[in-house]
Formats: sequence, structure tokens, C-alpha cells
Amino acid sequence: AQLVESGGGLVQAGGSLRLSCAASGFTFDDYAIGWFRQAPGKEREGVSCVSNSDGRTYYARSVKGRFTTTSDQAKNTVYLIMNALKPEDTAVYYCAGVRNTYCNGTGWIWGHGTQVTVSS
Repeated sequence: AQLVESGGGLVQAGGSLRLSCAASGFTFDDYAIGWFRQAPGKEREGVSCVSNSDGRTYYARSVKGRFTTTSDQAKNTVYLIMNALKPEDTAVYYCAGVRNTYCNGTGWIWGHGTQVTVSS
């Protein structure tokens, strides 16, 4: 089972990026896929999550209205579309999956992360 993130980079404040999380080696439709981020010196925090079982999405308050997560079950890929980026969004972004309808539980599968840097 594997998750691979891509799409990170350097962007100016107010700009946009789209991150991708490609899944392989497990039954994608049975999983909820979340995006998490960790900035230097800070704890990892949940950003968003999408349930492939019922299509529901969840967002952290800090990104709601700016970020959108979508799942393409034909491609086994989840996307995080980030608009109106702020310097405080700078972090390593990870995707992770859990075999559950809801975005909680144990036995998460983690990707290696992709760096997002937002300059002011």
C-alpha cells in the first residue's frame, strides 16, 4: 500500500497550488483520505479529508473557503486545491489514508510529503 504526493512548490501569497495524492496497493474506495501539514517547529495538523465511501469532505477552520479536496476514484487520486495561499500555509503537506467511512481510526497509510512554501 502506497500514497505518493506531488505538486508542491514555491508560490507567492495569494497564489494557488494543486497537490495530488496517488494511491496504489489497496482498495481506494474503502478509504478516507486526509491531507495533513507540518510547519517547522509546529505539530502536525489536519487540513482536510474526503471519504470515498460517502463523498463527505471536512476542512480545518484555517483553510475552509480557500482549500478544496476532491477524489477521482477512476484515477485513485485525491487532490488538494489551495487558493488564496498565505505565508502561514508554508509546511510539508502529507496525504494519509484510513480504511474507514469517516476520517478517523487507526492504521493510517502515510505518504512522504511534499513541500509548500508561500512567500510574502
